[in-house]
Amino acid sequence: MDLEDALARFVVGQPLAEVPPDARLTAQRVLLAVAGTGVAGAGEDGIAELRALLLERGGTPQATTLVFGDRLPAVAAAQFNGTMCRALDFCDAMAPGPHFGAALVPACFAAAELRGGCSGAEFLAALVVGCEVGARFNLSERQYDGFDPTGIAAVFAATAGAARVLRLDALQTRRALGLAFNRCGGSFQSHIDGTLGVRLLQGHVAATGVECAQMAQRGLTGPLNFLTGIYGFPHLYGRGTLPPADVVSGLGTEWRLQRMMFKPYPSCGATQGLTRLVLDLVQETGLRPEQVAAVEVRQPPYSHKLVGHPFRLGANPRVDAQFSAAWCVANALVRRSSRLEHFRPEQIADPAVLALAACVHTVGDPAMDARGHTAVDIVVTTTDGARLERGLDIAPGFPGRPLSEAQHAQRFADCMAYAPFPLPADRLPVLSDGIGRLADLPDVRALLSAMLR
Repeated sequence: MDLEDALARFVVGQPLAEVPPDARLTAQRVLLAVAGTGVAGAGEDGIAELRALLLERGGTPQATTLVFGDRLPAVAAAQFNGTMCRALDFCDAMAPGPHFGAALVPACFAAAELRGGCSGAEFLAALVVGCEVGARFNLSERQYDGFDPTGIAAVFAATAGAARVLRLDALQTRRALGLAFNRCGGSFQSHIDGTLGVRLLQGHVAATGVECAQMAQRGLTGPLNFLTGIYGFPHLYGRGTLPPADVVSGLGTEWRLQRMMFKPYPSCGATQGLTRLVLDLVQETGLRPEQVAAVEVRQPPYSHKLVGHPFRLGANPRVDAQFSAAWCVANALVRRSSRLEHFRPEQIADPAVLALAACVHTVGDPAMDARGHTAVDIVVTTTDGARLERGLDIAPGFPGRPLSEAQHAQRFADCMAYAPFPLPADRLPVLSDGIGRLADLPDVRALLSAMLR
């Protein structure tokens, strides 16, 4: 059995009963996070325009859009839902940057509707194998080097999940993953330029998962040797430094999806640590914004390139703020917290926050690579000349410093409270309880119904 066959057989055949409870719980947390951010993101930039475009295109009504309840072709529904689920950048993620759930969950929901229903246990199995496959295609910072990790690794997660829900066989799944390999792409320039390309790519990845699975189901072929071929994934994206066998090593026994992180703050993963440091400093010292003369933020180069540029307001302020170390520092200093409502355009443009953001200087320090992906140090210089220094190696929400059950529940509650089209009150327990007992649900489409306004 070659490597690609081993991967495909894992996708179609991994028994849910043999998945460790903690890995199953991680997949359920991914679903909870994505359900919350999807409902909460329904009013964000670009969502209305994308919805209008997809409705104008029309097509066979196969799957449902979250919140709005439109019936679209499955690929289009996955695209829309994936875009909406990523809009707040508050979904799950994994260092050094792929967002799996906001593509995987919409792809699996669309596939479930295509199939005419799917049990919660089958859906959970699809989420598990999707997360695991995505984690195995996740690369290092050096290998990505500016590629958007979501566009490179999450295509495999979404495709694997959709293939499992649609009950593709091993050969069909292998072909689907090969087709997905040909869709890899995307750049961090979308983030740095503050564009909707960030969330739109997430939607494209979700759509890719459904489309590649559908194509393979109908006999369309993709490259079978996407791992071991001369121009396969390890060569093109692993830059010749990824041993192909590493992708499948330990399948079914080593669960890399446990590297998933869940953010306490609604901004880029590279801003979680610095936000926490500022909030700790404020709590410990009572520091007021007017006492701050300057702030230095020091991060590894990978993070600095993504969020270390000077803050500027562009066409999409939420994206500008989500991916700005300077703005996130200033927001935490001024508002003494970091919440979804702080990232509304009028809040982002608050003169007090902008003035403080201009006082933040960021540094990319190669020596910090040895401390890990999320390492960050801050130095606050006060108006009376004092230097307040703080640092950490592991940001909150990442492995080694996970969120508590109460924090996961609070994240979901915050999303529901922020939702521009609130769900009926009686739907909230249906949704949260249904996710909590996912393996016992007769049909996962009940969760879709619970996420309609």
